[in-house]
Amino acid sequence: MELRSVAVLGGGPGGLYVARLLKLRHPHCVVDLYEQSPPGQTFGFGVGLATRTQRNLGAADPASLAEIVERSFRHEMAMEVRGQRAQVPMDNLIAIGRSTLLDVLRRHAEDAGVRLHYGRRAARDALDAELVIAADGVSSATRESAADAFGASVTTHDSLYLWCGTDFALPSAVFLPVETEHGTFVAHAYPYAPDRSTFLIETDEETWRRAGFDQTTAQTPFDQTDEESLAYLGTAFRAELQGHPLIGNRTRWLRFRTIRCERWHHGNVVLLGDAAHTAHYSIGSGTKLAMEDGIALADAVAAAPDLPTALARYETDRRPAVEHLQETARRSMRWWDTFPGRLDLPVDQLLLAYMTRAGKVSVDRFAALAEDVVRRGLSQYAGCDAADVPTEDRDAWILSRPLVRDDRAWPARTVSVEELGRHHEVAVDVDDPWGPEGDALLKQLVTALDDATHSVLLSAEDDLGSTLTMLDLGERLRRESGAVVAARVSERWSEHAAAALASGRVDLVVLTAS
Repeated sequence: MELRSVAVLGGGPGGLYVARLLKLRHPHCVVDLYEQSPPGQTFGFGVGLATRTQRNLGAADPASLAEIVERSFRHEMAMEVRGQRAQVPMDNLIAIGRSTLLDVLRRHAEDAGVRLHYGRRAARDALDAELVIAADGVSSATRESAADAFGASVTTHDSLYLWCGTDFALPSAVFLPVETEHGTFVAHAYPYAPDRSTFLIETDEETWRRAGFDQTTAQTPFDQTDEESLAYLGTAFRAELQGHPLIGNRTRWLRFRTIRCERWHHGNVVLLGDAAHTAHYSIGSGTKLAMEDGIALADAVAAAPDLPTALARYETDRRPAVEHLQETARRSMRWWDTFPGRLDLPVDQLLLAYMTRAGKVSVDRFAALAEDVVRRGLSQYAGCDAADVPTEDRDAWILSRPLVRDDRAWPARTVSVEELGRHHEVAVDVDDPWGPEGDALLKQLVTALDDATHSVLLSAEDDLGSTLTMLDLGERLRRESGAVVAARVSERWSEHAAAALASGRVDLVVLTAS
């Protein structure tokens, strides 16, 4: 179809990008973008773009991607725990300052012929446009004004985080926990310019309250920075900061909000990016999702005969990928919520657990990026020399390792039900292993355990999501009860079983035919 007029609400990366794509494909269409803030005023620090995202942006618009890459900062990745550091030699991770990214996208939108209106708030009802794209963010006024029509829901999570930065480039991206008198704070930090790094810090509510940050949050106006928190955290992370201060930009403690909508379009209005959906920052950025939404919307409009068909096709084609990422992000978020409980693991094994936490990366796939890290992590799992870890058939090797626990021994991590010995068996039918249902099931199992039956066999529905949830519950049970935890796992999910064993989520597996 040929569009005549488009109005885009929101001048973030998603709005600017989709405006350019539509103008390039429909040169005679009038494309107006409205942003209430003046140009150059932005909040936030760096934006990371993974390899797959770069490929997607390059296929959609090579010119803008080329400048984004040119103005980005390349970095590697590391994890440091209790003085031990594991480095992953990656050369495909890039980050760019949010303000720099907006400058690039703004210029490319103008070059394409998009009309930009800054310092002006626009409501959808006041716009006379064939298509209205609401790219107005997580607090979208467009979505909230018609929440029932979009079937919108918002889930606010318990843990807290704040975005800040610092005035030097870290040597690499780093995941770094710091244990303080109040509890553990965890930094997700990465460089995005020669003189700038993002420093995202998160913690649990109990630690946050013990540190008095509930009070500093209440005392900090919404448009100001919680300087007291930054001063404390700057001291807590002083070794990694190398004497540099933490920098705020409307920085205050927040709780992540997961946005879901049953429908992404209503009439001629379509939601894009955070306005339609959010996914936890530990698995991917909202910028990535919004710009890839823009690609899908532009493709759907170009291929459809009319607007209703285009908007339906956009949602049908794009929703499965978004919902898959949201589910993966939910698992990743809960892993980070419980991260301090894993600090007893050696750093290489912990990094292996991190990479395989959400079921997207297998042991072998991670080994292709960081073979030395995987080799050391598997040697820590198996209690052997790193030189004895194979470079092929790693999953089979993980499954074949012996286990000795107290006065019991198994020749391999794969066992039959009979070899497991006396045990309790329970079907795992919960959505969140760390939520109330998980609490109840754990309490039930711990109560049932005794010296004679200090083993548990978990089972679940034979699909990947249920299997991953079972393995996550196994980790919680194993850590909180000290029980020997086995899991029934279909052979088709054996790579996930191997990752769970190597990460300390379960002790043993009973493999069943696919």
